[in-house]
Amino acid sequence: MPRFAYTARDRAGQTVAADLEAPSRKDALRLLSARGFLVSSVTELAAGAPGKKGAAKTAKRSPAEARIARRASAVVPGKKECLAFLEALYDLMTSGLSAGEAVRLLSVRIKEPRLRSLCGGLWERISEGAPLSRAMAEFPQVFDPSITNLIQAGEATGSLNETVQRLIAHLTEQRELRRELLTALAYPLFMVVVAGGVILFFLFFLLPRLQSLLTSLGGKMPTSTKLLIGLSEFAIHYGVFVLIAAVLGGISFWRWRVSAAGRATTDAWLLKLPLIGPFVVSQTVLAFSQTLSVLLENGITAAEALRMTEKQIGNLVHRAAFNVATARVLEGEALSVALTRTGCFPDLVIDRLSVGENTGNVVPSLKQVAVAYQKLISNQLSLFTKVISSGVLMMVFVFVGFIAFAMVSAIFNVSASFKMGG
Repeated sequence: MPRFAYTARDRAGQTVAADLEAPSRKDALRLLSARGFLVSSVTELAAGAPGKKGAAKTAKRSPAEARIARRASAVVPGKKECLAFLEALYDLMTSGLSAGEAVRLLSVRIKEPRLRSLCGGLWERISEGAPLSRAMAEFPQVFDPSITNLIQAGEATGSLNETVQRLIAHLTEQRELRRELLTALAYPLFMVVVAGGVILFFLFFLLPRLQSLLTSLGGKMPTSTKLLIGLSEFAIHYGVFVLIAAVLGGISFWRWRVSAAGRATTDAWLLKLPLIGPFVVSQTVLAFSQTLSVLLENGITAAEALRMTEKQIGNLVHRAAFNVATARVLEGEALSVALTRTGCFPDLVIDRLSVGENTGNVVPSLKQVAVAYQKLISNQLSLFTKVISSGVLMMVFVFVGFIAFAMVSAIFNVSASFKMGG
């Protein structure tokens, strides 16, 4: 009978490494599950060549993994499925089901194709003995490492339900912030499109007809009218080339922006802009406080939590500064002192964090900072929307006013020339 080497955790949380006999790998997994073990790995051992044959077998893709790969190639789940899966998982676990049974039920009941594909892939791995965290780690396009590490900590401490609940709250806050940002930008974008349409209508349709009318009537046109007509003729003859150049320039800039050097340079530029700079700082503080509080609250060590939090900071300038601060913390310096040296975090945030460190309440302090900055970001988005909308409206009014002035001036000149001729 084949022998299988396994690594697992027993009911007390201790790591066990041993081997057992079983007809197949699945039978070995069933035996270990019956003993109450949380299996990490199972490898078949070949007689006379321990480890080699098992390694060869584990390197081959099992039929279950092949089915998952075929399914994933047809329907690939993404980041959007993360929160939906955790919400559905939490609902079933609070009803009394284990995590494995909840995933199995979801793989059967879920109708949405991407979420069903995700649950099916997770269940295939869990049914072979993998814990939920390791199954989730095999879907990096859906679950961030910070999420899988939190789930692993919840499994180890027996607080999986509470961990999933905190993750849902954290991801919901992030989703609402993104939705608020998109909603805030929708109205200014609409105003820009409408204003651009009005300007193009004047330049391409109205002005050429007015020009032909004024030319037929004769008379000398004022400078403002000549300027307006010249702008219209330039737009008609060269507008396509200007548009193509703008598109090519935008594509080139975006390709440079996504490169490492371009991202670092543009992120530094953003911090110097009047309205956008403070908003980027607020986003950094919010990402830092939300992520670090959730990680520390769920039992992740300070070193791992800081490294995971660093990856959640979007601005590369702030991320590099936080990396330096993390290194100082790992050397024994207080987090508040290390963040002060970066110069990226507001003084009030540093003060709150320092108080939390002194009183042993770092997590509550971080949560207070997160709540305060979530409100601050909402206010900044509202201000940003008003400024953009007002600026676009002002530009439209100025342009329309200039057109009206140019047309009225031309009409007066034409009328004066008729009187002089009479």
